[in-house]
Amino acid sequence: MAENGKNCDQRRVAMNKEQHNGNFTDPSSVNEKKRREREERQNIVLWRQPLITLQYFSLEILVILKEWTSKLWHRQSIVVSFLLLLAVLIATYYVEGAHQQYVQRIEKQFLLYAYWIGLGILSSVGLGTGLHTFLLYLGPHIASVTLAAYECNSVNFPEPPYPDQIICPDEEGTEGTISLWSIISKVRIEACMWGIGTAIGELPPYFMARAARLSGAEPDDEEYQEFEEMLEHAESAQDFASRAKLAVQNLVQKVGFFGILACASIPNPLFDLAGITCGHFLVPFWTFFGATLIGKAIIKMHIQKIFVIITFSKHIVEQMVAFIGAVPGIGPSLQKPFQEYLEAQRQKLHHRSEMGTPQGENWLSWMFEKLVVVMVCYFILSIINSMAQSYAKRIQQRLNSEEKTK
Repeated sequence: MAENGKNCDQRRVAMNKEQHNGNFTDPSSVNEKKRREREERQNIVLWRQPLITLQYFSLEILVILKEWTSKLWHRQSIVVSFLLLLAVLIATYYVEGAHQQYVQRIEKQFLLYAYWIGLGILSSVGLGTGLHTFLLYLGPHIASVTLAAYECNSVNFPEPPYPDQIICPDEEGTEGTISLWSIISKVRIEACMWGIGTAIGELPPYFMARAARLSGAEPDDEEYQEFEEMLEHAESAQDFASRAKLAVQNLVQKVGFFGILACASIPNPLFDLAGITCGHFLVPFWTFFGATLIGKAIIKMHIQKIFVIITFSKHIVEQMVAFIGAVPGIGPSLQKPFQEYLEAQRQKLHHRSEMGTPQGENWLSWMFEKLVVVMVCYFILSIINSMAQSYAKRIQQRLNSEEKTK
C-alpha cells in the first residue's frame, strides 16, 4: 500500500506540469489559477448572488437528471425488473385478504427503519453542510424515552401511539426497576438504524476516490483535491488540522481494518478523509464498509446512547435544574421554564395534559422547534449553494478544456 502511494505521488508530480502549445506551464501558476477559481465558486451563494445561484442550481439539477436518465436508459433490464417488482408490491398492498395483517406489520417496520436510516444518511452523506440529525432527532428521542422511563417506571409504552408519542402504560412499574440496560434495549432499533445510515452515507467519498485512482482522472471534488495536496505537502505540514488529517490517513493506511474501525468508533469530523484514503489506496470494499458499519452502528452508537441516557437520567436532570436555580440573580427565573417544561411532560405521560398547567407553549419547546426549522432551512440553502458551485465548476472546466485545444 505504501508503494502504491509513492507511485501515485510521482505520477501526481508529473501531472502538475501541463503542456500548452509546446511549453510547460509552471505548477505554481496552475495552483494559483485553481485557487482563484475556487474563490470565484465560493462567492456563488444565495446571499451574495441570488439570481446566478438559483440559475446554476436549476441547471445543475437538469444536468444530473440528464445523466441519470442516460444511465437508466442503458440499464433497461434493471429498470423493467424494478417496475415489475414495484407493481407486484403495489398489488399486494391494495388487494384485500388475510395477508393484510402481515402487510401492515411489514409496512410499519419498513417505515420505521427507512426513517432512521434516512436521517443517518442525511447526517453523513455530505449534502451541503450536512444535517445534524443526531442532535435534532435521535438524541431528543433517546432523551424523551429516558425521562419517560424514569417517570413511568416502565419502558412498555403503548403502541400505538409509541414511537410517535410516549405515554405511560396503565400498569406502571415499581420505583427503582428501570435500569440503564432496559433503556438501551428500548432505543436499540432506532439507534442502530441511524448508525447504519451514517455508515451508508460515508460510501460516496470512498467510491469517488476509488474511481479516480483506477481511471487516473481528477474528480470534481474539493475534499479529494485537498487530500492530494495534503499528500504532496505531508512532510512540511505544521498546523494542527493538517497534522490531524495526516494522522487519520496514516492510521487507516497502515493499520487497515482496525484503523478504520478506530476512526469510525468515535465522533470524528475527519472520517470523510478515511473514506477518501481507503478509496485512493484501493482498500477492498467490505474491509472499509464492514469496519465502518461495526464502528458507527454498534460501537459509536452505544457510546452516544449511554451518554444521552446518563445525562437525562432522573437524578442528573434534577441536579441540573437545582444547579440552574442556584445561579445568583438570574437562577430562579431560568429555573422556572425548565420546571414548567418537565411538569408538562410528566402530565402528558400520565394522560393529564388537559389538567394542571395551562396549555400555553413553553418557550423551551418553542425555541427547540424554531432551531430545528432554522437548521433544516440552512441545510437546504447549503445544498442549493453547493449544487450551484458544482455547475460553476463545470463551466470553468469547459473553458479550461477549450483553452487547451486552441
